[in-house]
Amino acid sequence: MNTVLILGGYGAVGREAAAVLIGYPGIRVIVAGRNPGRARPVPAVAAMRVDAADPEDLAKALDGVTTVLMCAEIDNAQVARTCLERGIGYVDVSASHHVLAEIQHLDDLARERGATAALSVGLVPGITNLLARSCAERSPATELRIGVLLGSGERHGRAAIAWTLDGLGRLDGSWTMSFPAPYGTRTVHRFPFSDQYTLPRTLGVPAARTGLCLDSRITTGLLAAAGRPAAARLLRRRQVRDLLLTALEKIHFGNDRFAVTVNAGTARASLSGRLQSRATGRAAALLIRDLPGLQPGVRHIEQLVDPVAFLTELAADGFELHIDHDDHLESGCR
Repeated sequence: MNTVLILGGYGAVGREAAAVLIGYPGIRVIVAGRNPGRARPVPAVAAMRVDAADPEDLAKALDGVTTVLMCAEIDNAQVARTCLERGIGYVDVSASHHVLAEIQHLDDLARERGATAALSVGLVPGITNLLARSCAERSPATELRIGVLLGSGERHGRAAIAWTLDGLGRLDGSWTMSFPAPYGTRTVHRFPFSDQYTLPRTLGVPAARTGLCLDSRITTGLLAAAGRPAAARLLRRRQVRDLLLTALEKIHFGNDRFAVTVNAGTARASLSGRLQSRATGRAAALLIRDLPGLQPGVRHIEQLVDPVAFLTELAADGFELHIDHDDHLESGCR
C-alpha cells in the first residue's frame, strides 16, 4: 500500500490531487494541515492535524507514509530532509526558486536512502517545464520563452495571493507571446517563477525567461503598474499589503481559465484549460502514481518523465495540448 500524506492538503491543489489519487489502486491518501476545522472534507480521504514546522508533529505524521506531497511553503527543505532520511518519497509544487534550490542540496541524501524528491510539479513550474523540454529537444541551443496566462476569476487562498504580490517588481522586462484561442497574442511581464532559473541547467539551454499576464487586459495593465518600483515598495508596507490581500480574497474579475505556452526557435507547445489549481493537483497526482519506479535523487519533473507522454495523459483529463511537430503541423488533444 502506497500511503500518500498531503501537507497543505485542505487547499484547492491538495483537494484536486487527493481526488485523483484515491482513484488509483493501492494508494491511500491522508490530507493534513494546521487548521483542519476550517477545511471542507474530501470524500473518502482520511484527515489529520499536522504542523509541518513542528519536528515532533511531523515525525509522528510520517509513520507508515511512503510519499509526501507538499502543497505549502512551510520549512519545505526541512520537511524534505525529514522525509528523505526515512526513505520517503517527496513531491513539491512550490513555484519559489529559493525553496527548490534548498531542496536540491539534498540530492546525495536522497540517493543514499533510495528515495526520490520530485520538484517543479504543478502548472508553473511543472507543465511549463515539460512543454519547455518538448520544445528544446526539437529546437536545441535557443532561448526558451515561457508565457503564463492566468484567469483572474479563479479563487485562491491568501497565501497564493500573497506570493503573487511579493513577486511583483522583482524582475524587469516584457514581451509578446502567442497563446491558444481565444487569447491570441498578449504582452507578458517577467515574473519570478522558478522554471526560468532551473531550465538552463536541466535542459542545457542558454537562457529561459517566464512572463505573466492575466485573462483581462485591464487587470494585466494593473499588474504591470503594480510591479513598478514605487508601487512595489508601497505594496510591501504591511498595512497596504494586508488591505489589498483582504480585497483580492473577496473580489474576482475575469474567468477561471489558464493557458501556458513555450517558444524555442521555431518549436512551440502549449496547454490550456480551466482552473490552474486543478491542473497542478492532477499533474502532481500523475507524478506520485509513478514515483516508486523513478530514479532516486532530487530531480525536477522534466528530468523524470517523458514530456509528451505525461502531458498527453494529463490533457485527456479535460485540458487542451498543442505541440508543433517538426513538419509544422499542430497536434491537439482534449
